[in-house]
Amino acid sequence: MSSSKPGKTSKKPLHIAAGVALAALTLGLVSWQASTAATDRPSGGSGASAAARTDLSAQLKALARRESGDKLAVGRADAPVVLIEYSDFLCGYCGKFARDTEPELVKKYVEDGTLRIEWRNFPIFGADSEAAAKAAWAAGQQDRFSAFHAAAYADGAKEKGFGGARLLELAEQAGVPDLERFKKDMAGEQAAAALKKDQDEGYRIGVTSTPSFLVNGQPLAGAQPLDAFTAAIAKAEAAARP
Repeated sequence: MSSSKPGKTSKKPLHIAAGVALAALTLGLVSWQASTAATDRPSGGSGASAAARTDLSAQLKALARRESGDKLAVGRADAPVVLIEYSDFLCGYCGKFARDTEPELVKKYVEDGTLRIEWRNFPIFGADSEAAAKAAWAAGQQDRFSAFHAAAYADGAKEKGFGGARLLELAEQAGVPDLERFKKDMAGEQAAAALKKDQDEGYRIGVTSTPSFLVNGQPLAGAQPLDAFTAAIAKAEAAARP
């Protein structure tokens, strides 16, 4: 299998809540990969370690919000498989996933009701990353998140930066109808709170680089090839069957 290709690694401290201490197994890219491999191993070994893996997987799976009104999600709230994506708009490998892989997943799995994709803003490249995250959230309040996401991840888009004028330009490209509301939403407390919620969740479970993914609680790190996602989705769908 191709090696994963992580983007920027976060330098912020990790905040591990006591109630989710088992999530420390996923700290860092190497640990995410190790966790992925661990769940693929036969269930032999000590009962304690098997129980720990099961508990960890359940905790990560429970992070799927499945909110019908989630503006930063696509797919049915009751889809059997939920892919959670922790990404940054300035991350080159996140852009590669957005352009090359995600559209294929939408076409193959979201449209038939198998998959739901939930976005988590996880900016780690500084002020421009955080501004783009808030702008994406603001576009979502007017049901234009997907269009903004596509415009911000278009080939060559990140090289133009995400200053204020550029974000307005992207909002126009995305068809955001009320640009004055967009500017207010982007600068408002709700945008900051939504961003913090996503960041806190990522840090709590040990996300340290982008893009990072969970497929029904199964960690998948880096810009993996399409086959890695199709295999993970197929496995998760089979496990979700009654």
